[in-house]
Amino acid sequence: MSTDKDRPEEEIDEQEQDESLYEHHKFKAEVGQKPLRVDKYLMNFIENATRNKIQKAAKSGNIYVNGETVKQNYKVKGGDIVQVMFEHPPYEYLLVPEDIPLDIVYEDDTLLVVNKPAGMVVHPGHGNYSGTLINALVHHFDNLPKNSSERPGLVHRIDKDTSGLLVIAKTEHAMAHLSKQFFDKTSEREYVAIVWGNVEEDEGTIEGNIGRNPKNRLQNVVYQGDDSESGKPAITHYKVLERFGYVSLVSCKLETGRTHQIRVHMKHIGHTLFNDERYGGDRILKGTTFTKYKQFVENCFKVLPRQALHAKTLGFTHPETGKWMSFNSELPEDMVACIEKWRNYSKNQKEFLD
Repeated sequence: MSTDKDRPEEEIDEQEQDESLYEHHKFKAEVGQKPLRVDKYLMNFIENATRNKIQKAAKSGNIYVNGETVKQNYKVKGGDIVQVMFEHPPYEYLLVPEDIPLDIVYEDDTLLVVNKPAGMVVHPGHGNYSGTLINALVHHFDNLPKNSSERPGLVHRIDKDTSGLLVIAKTEHAMAHLSKQFFDKTSEREYVAIVWGNVEEDEGTIEGNIGRNPKNRLQNVVYQGDDSESGKPAITHYKVLERFGYVSLVSCKLETGRTHQIRVHMKHIGHTLFNDERYGGDRILKGTTFTKYKQFVENCFKVLPRQALHAKTLGFTHPETGKWMSFNSELPEDMVACIEKWRNYSKNQKEFLD
């Protein structure tokens, strides 16, 4: 006799579940997932979650696997669909319009391009339910189309502490057209980053599937060896713009758009982003042991109190006119100041060595 556990993900009819419940989280266990208690499994995937809260949700019948409620000791296996359901909608969908200024680079009836400052979260999520780009968008614009994740206007996103350009759809047609361009990899995105170390090759390509780091639920990682087929394919093209000895200024062009892609790929080849706290770049990874050098780096961290990453250029085909559009943004002041400090330091060091 067939059960829901035998059915593939797309065949599990969510209408069969209690219609008064709202999905808050949904995960599909990787094929190679070793049996793991569902409470421990969810701890690895839900930010800011506690074991106590997850166990409480399980006791209340809010955790489902393959469409059926399970207890906290259920062992998650490869291919399982794990959902967390509650009677109230996720807070991130309770969008409150907020009068937050937007740096609009371009706008017409179909779309707009905004320059997001570092520190602004793109969409509401765990621990960030206000002050986001979407809170600002729903204040300034009516009836924005929703993407597949029910987020108004959002075609793509960048991390909270990454600055730079984003395109926002204002019509259903624009949403579909632009989303397809990003999916088909016909859009263009170039980022500028400061990374630790002297990048040996002038340019290169990094390929490697990216997925959740099993040892740190807040990080992603490049899967290797037996796990190389896990995760999602990711390709980053990089080019060195300037070398400062202990750090390098690089341009990164994305062929795919995975979460933390540049941060993960650059760390994978030994060049963690400068001051990237989540991936260990907020420590001195290259350089001398001299106290003056340590003070210099600490001053750089103060000037640029975030990962050194800026979404500098963005290109796509306009959904209505069919014309190619390209936008460029200046590096923000914090990155400019940090680059200048490293440039001067490198110059002085070279003169000293000469």
